[in-house]
Amino acid sequence: MDKYSIDIGLTLYKITIMRSMPQIPTLPGKERLVLELLVSGGPMFGLQLVESSAHRLKRGTVYVTLGRMEQKGYVESEQEPRAAGAIGLPRRMYRATGLGERALRAWTVLAKELSWATER
Repeated sequence: MDKYSIDIGLTLYKITIMRSMPQIPTLPGKERLVLELLVSGGPMFGLQLVESSAHRLKRGTVYVTLGRMEQKGYVESEQEPRAAGAIGLPRRMYRATGLGERALRAWTVLAKELSWATER
């Protein structure tokens, strides 16, 4: 048996084990930024998030990010009431959920712990 067949066998074993584990929630950088803005600044519209982020969030991706975060349960949104005679799509107001706030706190603690561990 050569080295490569052992490596492939171990990799397949790890993939099998990982598939049986519950999905661990993630908090990518853009999602973390959105949560930081919503927790510190309160509910906002998507374009307000872009402005508040000093354009680190982009107009073209902010709504995709918000949609993904809504599916994860990190944010919730409410459609703005439509004014009589208004044209275009109604805006949505986004706010962090309790789960989103807890995920942000947990991620912040983890980042601090990891940075402290590497400073030793």
